Amino acid sequence: MPIIDIDIVLKPREELRHDLALDVANATGEALGVPPGEAWVKVRTIAPECYAESGGGPPEGVCPVFVSVVLADDGSREKRQEQADILATTIATVCGRRKEHVHIIFAPPARGRIAFGGKLMIL
Repeated sequence: MPIIDIDIVLKPREELRHDLALDVANATGEALGVPPGEAWVKVRTIAPECYAESGGGPPEGVCPVFVSVVLADDGSREKRQEQADILATTIATVCGRRKEHVHIIFAPPARGRIAFGGKLMIL
């Protein structure tokens, strides 16, 4: 049940593909072994002029992707590393970015903290 929020810095004159969210949902669901309908993705764009890095960056041509991920449970460090690698590779491919420009933040586990349709996720 991953919930994935993506903020993608657009390249100059780049437009968001209308099917990007669906493509990311399908690719990440498959990569993480999630059943159909259980990987949820939201995509937002950041105009290039609305993104900066300290020291005058980013370097020419670098338009990163910031990913926030909510999972049901908090896995081991090794499992989280595996998930980070899978997600970075998959999202980079679908978004047309380099893997090293995909930055992932894992939120606290959802179990007991998030409700779907008014029902607290406790199982």
